Amino acid sequence: MKITILSYSRTGRNEALALSLASALSAEHIKIKEKKNRSYFSIGLDILFNRIPKIDLKLKDKNEIILFIAPVWLGKVAFPLRACLKELQEKPRSYAFISLSGGGDGALSNPGLALELEKRTGRKPEFVMNFHIADFLPANPKPSPGEIEKYQITEKEIQELTNKIAAKVKAVFFKKL
Repeated sequence: MKITILSYSRTGRNEALALSLASALSAEHIKIKEKKNRSYFSIGLDILFNRIPKIDLKLKDKNEIILFIAPVWLGKVAFPLRACLKELQEKPRSYAFISLSGGGDGALSNPGLALELEKRTGRKPEFVMNFHIADFLPANPKPSPGEIEKYQITEKEIQELTNKIAAKVKAVFFKKL
């Protein structure tokens, strides 16, 4: 089975994870690029007006498995991914969603993520893995949003996440082989 990784990253953290995972799985990696630069203001407008930003990407029909890697913004899939999710609704195939986000509230945040993905694609994801930057920082004192935003994930942490995700991909998608 062919795996394609579609990634979006504003800070570079999800991009680093996508590149590492693509290497580990011998997968094709496609970086989602926006026509305009993203700011906190434009993120807020997207959330307020439920906008789908323009991106330069069309999914190929031949890909069987899609792994989306992108942040979660205020409990929602990063808006640049919405065009890809809509296209996936028109060209169904197996997919999963992986995120490396701020996650100041820890593992209990973003409980509606799988449901949002299902709504946008017309089918349930095979799995969702939602990692949080806050989990890499000391719990006490609780990290501030600024500390989370500035945190630079290490190569070791990227490799640990890659190993966890690759094991999950193999267990879910290749269990019949």
